[in-house]
Amino acid sequence: MKKVLSILTIGLFAFTFNAQSETNNNLKTKKMDSENKELQSFNDYKDVAAALEPYINSAKSGDGKLSRSAFYGHAHIIGSIEGQVYNMTADEFGGAVSEGGPSENVKYHIAWIDISGPAAAAKVEFYDWNGFRFTDFFLLFKKDGEWKISGKVYDSHNKN
Repeated sequence: MKKVLSILTIGLFAFTFNAQSETNNNLKTKKMDSENKELQSFNDYKDVAAALEPYINSAKSGDGKLSRSAFYGHAHIIGSIEGQVYNMTADEFGGAVSEGGPSENVKYHIAWIDISGPAAAAKVEFYDWNGFRFTDFFLLFKKDGEWKISGKVYDSHNKN
C-alpha cells in the first residue's frame, strides 16, 4: 500500500509540476502576444502619423500635389470655411491647396489617432493655415501595407 501511495504521490507531483509548467508557458506566450500586439499597435500609430505627413507638409508648402499624394483616388473632402461649405474630390482639394499657397507659419497638432485593424481615424488641429484655424478629421485605410487617407471632414474656426 505504501508503494502505491508513493507512486500516486509522485504521479500527482509530476502532474502538478507539468500543469504549473504549462500554465507558466501559457502566461509567457500570452505576455509575448500582448507585447507583440502593443508593439504592432505602436508601429501602426507611427505609420498612420507618417501617412498624414504629406498632407501636413503641404500646409506649409502650399503644394497641392503633395497634399493629393496622401489620399486614395476615391477620397472625398467636405468642410466649411467661414460658414461656406466646400465639397471636393482629392484632386480638387489639391488644387485648392496650391491656390492657397504656402503658409510657412502654420502649426499643427495630432490630437488623436484611433486604429482598429486596417481602419483608422485621426484628428489634426492646424493653427494659422493662411490665417485660419482648422480642425480636420481623417479616415484612413491600410491597403497592401500602406496607410492612405480615404476621406476628410473639416471645419474652420474664426480667423486666428
